[in-house]
Amino acid sequence: MDAFFASVEQRDNPQLRGKPVAVGGSSNRGVIAAASYEARKFGIHSAMSTVKAKQLCPHLIMVKSNREAYITASKTIREIFLTHTDIVEPLSIDEAFLDVTFNTSENRSATLLAQKIKNEIFEATQLTSSAGVSYNKFLAKIASDINKPNGIFTIPPEDAISFLEKLDIAKFYGIGKVACQKFHELGIYNGNDLKKLTKQQLTMWFGKAGVFYYNIVRGIDNRKVTPSRERKSIGTEQTFEKDISVQHELEEKLTAISEKLWAEVTAKNIEAKTITVKIKYNNFENITRSNTLDFYLKNQDQLLSGVLKIFRNEYPLKMPVRLLGISLSNFKHEMNLPKQMNITF
Repeated sequence: MDAFFASVEQRDNPQLRGKPVAVGGSSNRGVIAAASYEARKFGIHSAMSTVKAKQLCPHLIMVKSNREAYITASKTIREIFLTHTDIVEPLSIDEAFLDVTFNTSENRSATLLAQKIKNEIFEATQLTSSAGVSYNKFLAKIASDINKPNGIFTIPPEDAISFLEKLDIAKFYGIGKVACQKFHELGIYNGNDLKKLTKQQLTMWFGKAGVFYYNIVRGIDNRKVTPSRERKSIGTEQTFEKDISVQHELEEKLTAISEKLWAEVTAKNIEAKTITVKIKYNNFENITRSNTLDFYLKNQDQLLSGVLKIFRNEYPLKMPVRLLGISLSNFKHEMNLPKQMNITF
């Protein structure tokens, strides 16, 4: 989907259309969750601090997240996918791989089918999407970003190698910022440069990932599209206005977070027995600590007791805390929900 959260907000509020909009925390400690294309022109992107975003665009309009609206739209989009193929692998709330080798309309052109799906999504949600079409997941994923927003890009087998040879190394799906920097240090800037390296060289520098890099630049990716509706965990977290170092204040925050999480657990009728506590220090270092119980949690008191036990094992804390979070996993029954919610859409 194109700027999904921000696009939903612009759809639902006509006054936001055509303006730079960002979804996320409006406080000085907030982080941008999504930015409209109008906001992206100023260099604003997800995971950027709200302070930085407002420096880049003083007239940026901040909007609070409307989770229910995003979930509703995501479910509608997913239902459209499933009318064409059962082989749908969600990547996030707004993105999925589709294997359309065998599809319900028996359409032999994946590109035409992608356009049909795009049209159906727009008719049902008034939201635009972009699609990438190719013969494997890696290439489809890359293609989905080429003609954004509201576009389609197809990489047929006969064009794959020449396309990859010209591609900037930073645009290779699966090569993150750290690996990209390492490649630049080695004088590798595009696919043609990458292709000159042997598998032995790549594994020496990048370990197991080196084999992946060796294959993808040659258009090789044999991973299957794997349908999955099972949600592996459920959780919530809070970023504080000011860093906190006092233990009883932190435990009060954990109590409030556990109340919020338990309300969701109750609403979804979930039973879980693994508790995970996330701590982010004021230097942005993250740690997570988990404990698996011998029983499935039955009430909030049991949850809070488990949370505090984990948290107190970390004392004394290394430095003041910026964020706390709690999540649950190891469910008794599969949660028949999309993950946090290729052709790739």
